[in-house]
Amino acid sequence: MGKFPEVQGGGSLILAWQVRNKRVLVVGGGEVAAGRILNLLNADAKVRVVAPRSGLNKEVAYRVEQNQVDYVDRNFEPSDLDDPNIVMVLTAIDDPEASSKIWKLCKQKRIAANIADVPPECDFYFGSVHRDGPLQIMVSTNGNGPKMANIVRRRIAANLPDNMGAAIQKVGMLRKRLRVMVPGNEEGAKRMQWMSKVCTKWSLEELCELSESDMDILLKSYKPNVIPTLEQVRLDETPGDWTFDGSFGWACVV
Repeated sequence: MGKFPEVQGGGSLILAWQVRNKRVLVVGGGEVAAGRILNLLNADAKVRVVAPRSGLNKEVAYRVEQNQVDYVDRNFEPSDLDDPNIVMVLTAIDDPEASSKIWKLCKQKRIAANIADVPPECDFYFGSVHRDGPLQIMVSTNGNGPKMANIVRRRIAANLPDNMGAAIQKVGMLRKRLRVMVPGNEEGAKRMQWMSKVCTKWSLEELCELSESDMDILLKSYKPNVIPTLEQVRLDETPGDWTFDGSFGWACVV
């Protein structure tokens, strides 16, 4: 038998949870709640905040005033979980007993919940996130050390090119256009291979420079399965003018 990776227990399954247009309940209105709310709004969630107005910090109060969240001015009540559209509950209140009660109610209703600062009562954790346009990198310590996650995240971010997010955005645009040009499922593997070659051959700086007209010309190379240089794209040379080493995806003018 071959050698396979060893199992390392004790981790979390890190996922990108799509909460766009889904209802999320946040209990609390302090500093921790403010961070949670911003994360949710960045993910286009429909956020409902339950907390007395006297307990709102300036940022949460601003979100309420701007109608960025659905606000309920009172303490949490069990009936707040009766909304069948709620997919997630986040609590950020300075009352451990009340938080545990909310946790138990969520378990009864099978709603995923995160109880701030109580790892055993969390179905998921919030990591330290670096964001650059479409690029998101999360560092998690599985509840062991949030501050350490922040330190590691900053170190990773410091070593990334400044234009990484812009390059990824251009790649996303190219990928969408390719799927429109060749939509069939039978083309799936070839699409992935071709996009992989583009990302490998082109530098981040070149990907950032891609214009709509550049993409038009670059997409012409899909069927002959060649990858032109940016210079060749700008010269609007045709695929017939290139030779191709299929193992590396390199092209050169004949």
